[in-house]
Amino acid sequence: MATRTDAPTRREQILKEAARLFAERGFHGVGVDEIGAAVGISGPGLYRHFAGKDAMLAELLVGISGQLLTGAKRRLAEADGGSADAVLDSLIEGHIDFALDDRPLITLHDRELDRLRDSDRKLVRQLQRQYVELWVEILREVYPGLAEPAARSAVHSVFGLLNSTPHLGRPGSLPGRGATAELLHRMARGAFAAAGAE
Repeated sequence: MATRTDAPTRREQILKEAARLFAERGFHGVGVDEIGAAVGISGPGLYRHFAGKDAMLAELLVGISGQLLTGAKRRLAEADGGSADAVLDSLIEGHIDFALDDRPLITLHDRELDRLRDSDRKLVRQLQRQYVELWVEILREVYPGLAEPAARSAVHSVFGLLNSTPHLGRPGSLPGRGATAELLHRMARGAFAAAGAE
């Protein structure tokens, strides 16, 4: 996720370019030579960092699931003692940062998750379940009358809304990052409010 300000490592550069290329042309449409060229090293040079494309894909998809969960837990810890409303806003902001800054990973997850080894795919699902349950707990604090199944459905629906960013058009065609983030935030809160009013 795009929260770091220090320069990315070579490994991170490789992963970023691999995600972009896989999202644009599909996992099988990209060779290691192209990924290497995108970061200024030879294709075989990539093998000093990764065992192959499968390893890159696994690190990308397991990695982002772990980062989302870790980021959400950090936001909860930072908001210790704060209102559930403020925590929910913070969770939404964190997911919007991911949805706007890591759009290729959303596309990659949708298209290529089934290519992971069973163990990696199970780990992704496990991390995602924990992430969802964290949101469900906070959402039910904000809307105490919301039943757990309805809260879970609402969280998945809002994720669908926020993760639609790859379909919003090219970055230059959007109204600006700030305005887009604000719009997505209002829409997410509106969806949760509608669920809570049931």
